[in-house]
Amino acid sequence: MIRFNDCKPGDLVVAEYEGKEWEGEIVEVNREDKEVCVRTEVQEFWFDPAHLRGIPLNDRQLSLLGFEKQVNGNDAPVKYCKGAFRIMLPRAESFDEFEMWYREDRRHIAKPIYVHELQNHYRDMTKVELNANVAH
Repeated sequence: MIRFNDCKPGDLVVAEYEGKEWEGEIVEVNREDKEVCVRTEVQEFWFDPAHLRGIPLNDRQLSLLGFEKQVNGNDAPVKYCKGAFRIMLPRAESFDEFEMWYREDRRHIAKPIYVHELQNHYRDMTKVELNANVAH
């Protein structure tokens, strides 16, 4: 489940309806009824946030979001870049703890996060939407 206040248009999530799940993009948030409209490969549909969950952040998701991966050796930290925005993993392929920064705004993330949470950090730090390059 995703907290309603964390749902923002443009965020990528997994929506569940009658036991089926689809990855999609939040296109609208209805604050009055506390519902979220998600566009999936099938259609747009309104969901209660209890039927939404996050997509775990990983190498594939960062690639879909347009990040370029930089590896400097076997045990060296891994860096992902998108313009001036950076994400650095101390250990390759481990998203348990990492740093992200944009200009002077630097944040330490001490737990795994979901794609929509990264999108919200990115939006907050850069004032620009972070969207996928391709549909899920």
